Amino acid sequence: MKTISLLGATGSIGVQTLDIIRKHPESFRLAAFSAGRNEGAAEAMIREFEPEVVSVIEKDAAERLQSNFPNTRVFFGEEGLKAVAVHELADTLVNAVIGSVGLKPTLEAIDAGKNIAIANKETLVTAGHIVTTAAKKAGVHLLPVDSEHSAIFQSLQGEKEKNISRLILTASGGSFRDKKREELKRVTVEETLNHPNWSMGAKITVDSATMMNKGLEVIEAHWLFHLPYDQIDVIQHRESIIHSMVEFQDRSVIAQLGSPDMRVPIQYALTWPDRLPLPDTKVLNLAEIGRLHFEEMDFKRYRMLYLAYEAGKIGGTMPAVMNAANEAAVAAFLDRKLSFLGIEEAVERAMERHMPIQSPGLEAILEADTQARETVSSLLSRI
Repeated sequence: MKTISLLGATGSIGVQTLDIIRKHPESFRLAAFSAGRNEGAAEAMIREFEPEVVSVIEKDAAERLQSNFPNTRVFFGEEGLKAVAVHELADTLVNAVIGSVGLKPTLEAIDAGKNIAIANKETLVTAGHIVTTAAKKAGVHLLPVDSEHSAIFQSLQGEKEKNISRLILTASGGSFRDKKREELKRVTVEETLNHPNWSMGAKITVDSATMMNKGLEVIEAHWLFHLPYDQIDVIQHRESIIHSMVEFQDRSVIAQLGSPDMRVPIQYALTWPDRLPLPDTKVLNLAEIGRLHFEEMDFKRYRMLYLAYEAGKIGGTMPAVMNAANEAAVAAFLDRKLSFLGIEEAVERAMERHMPIQSPGLEAILEADTQARETVSSLLSRI
């Protein structure tokens, strides 16, 4: 029996994590979760899972929940995220929140000796050197939840790191993979949120369309698998059947395949090194699919992917700036204050204005994050 703390229980990854816990009550128990502003969902989850600790964003909601559920300790805000992350009964933290808010509670969970099932890209993107060093020192595992990193992780079981030649991340191409760059000037929020393969939250779906999501994954892969950026490639694969591949020194390539279903990598992160049945996911039928398609990534077409590689190679605080600027720009786009192509322009300008600090501490990273968001805010009327 593994006991789980879950940050981001009401998001796409969080909901699917709950589904896995629900399907395997003999293997998992939910001890703590955060539910953001969704008080109604928090109530339903407390009734179903009977956790010891719950966190929401607002104080008033926390007080109401505490009154209604006296046997559950209810927290709010940043302290609430920490309480969930370090809950004494949990052995594994699933970090499924969106954005850099996931960084601090992850570090606190590592210090508390928890294994981390990490779906929050920003934690490794902004502070990969701090997180991986802390995990190594604490002797805990960073277990990837993203389908691409899980595919690489699965492909590396029983293999030696020194034999890796390169990692090949696959990308669906997102909502606008068939549009030319000129057409992107006129796309709407609604069109952007219509992903062809995956059901995800709004922010991740926008990132998929700009290809920033894949850029974040490249930086994440660099920290998870300890490879330089010139050994991490991205290839467009429309069907999302091959989730990623590893090429070895002898030119052998191992790939992990499966029907698009995020519960597979989530469950593997929770069961590793074992596996459990997932009977209601679609069986992969390659004869039915018939063909798989692959294309080279065009860095001019997908400029955000280029910017992510550049930020990763520069290192220091630059990935934090890129990530924060992107979060702010995507939020502005979803609020219809910025055009689709304006997202990448805002990110690029924020990066140009930043003087990176190498080997930064947590305070320097958070300061760079704040400055990048302020830069994007100041640019909105001019892009």
